[in-house]
Amino acid sequence: MQNSIQNIKTFPKFAWTDICHPDRPTLDKIAEQYNLDIFQIIDSLEHGHLPKFEKQPNYNFLILRAFTSTIEQGSTTINDLSNKIAFFYNDKKIISIHRGPFAFLENIDKEFSKTEDLLLYLINKMVETYHLPLSDLDKHIEDFEKIIFLKEYSNVSLEDLYFLKTQARITKKLLQLFQNVTNQIEVSEPNKTALQDIKDSLLNLLLNYDEVLENANSLLNTYHSVSSQKSNDVMKLLTIFSAFFLPLTFIAGIYGMNFENMPELRWKFGYFETLGIMVLIAIVIYVWFKRKKII
Repeated sequence: MQNSIQNIKTFPKFAWTDICHPDRPTLDKIAEQYNLDIFQIIDSLEHGHLPKFEKQPNYNFLILRAFTSTIEQGSTTINDLSNKIAFFYNDKKIISIHRGPFAFLENIDKEFSKTEDLLLYLINKMVETYHLPLSDLDKHIEDFEKIIFLKEYSNVSLEDLYFLKTQARITKKLLQLFQNVTNQIEVSEPNKTALQDIKDSLLNLLLNYDEVLENANSLLNTYHSVSSQKSNDVMKLLTIFSAFFLPLTFIAGIYGMNFENMPELRWKFGYFETLGIMVLIAIVIYVWFKRKKII
């Protein structure tokens, strides 16, 4: 287990404490120092906690999840697809707690006048993590469509389609939770526009992920339809062959019994006549199939 890493950055009107790989003793010390709720400390340590917002008399508590996986990894759970960041904040202090590193938390060289400014900046960066997987999902669906319709559908793995659909569905749910929590956040008048921009971005992402999910469902149905069509074509071909050979096999079976009282066995033209009947039956079957547009 990695040791807890604590970085403190001071701005003119507030301080920011960022804790990576938190351990319970460190958080207990922070909780005691800033009078934080013990249950919220437990929530911030919980690996798979979903987004939430709670307002306390002296501070606000916020948990959000950023997308940290890739489509190629084939992850199908919220924990595998995303990591959370917990925030404790008020006018004088903001504390961020997370298990894994986030690039947008490092080397921040901007100046912020209020904790709200920094919080909205970080939330916006978390929202941006959902753009790349959206683009990847869309590209994968387009590639699968080309393979299914223009190349060979069997080159597409049903497992890949399942992962694609599941990732789109889970990511959409994550964004819905993200949006619900964001709608509960209250900011001062100067930051309302920035918060609204974040809400608009979330709404746009939700609409796009909803479209991707519909496309993934449609692609999966198309795959099953093409697969069924191929199976039907094979069965049709086998049925046609059976229709041709069944009566011929019947005739061959009769004359293969070799009973003594079969007069055709001693007729010198019997062999050729039987072959002729077989050819005639095959022609009749072929003409009938053609008229019925079966072949």
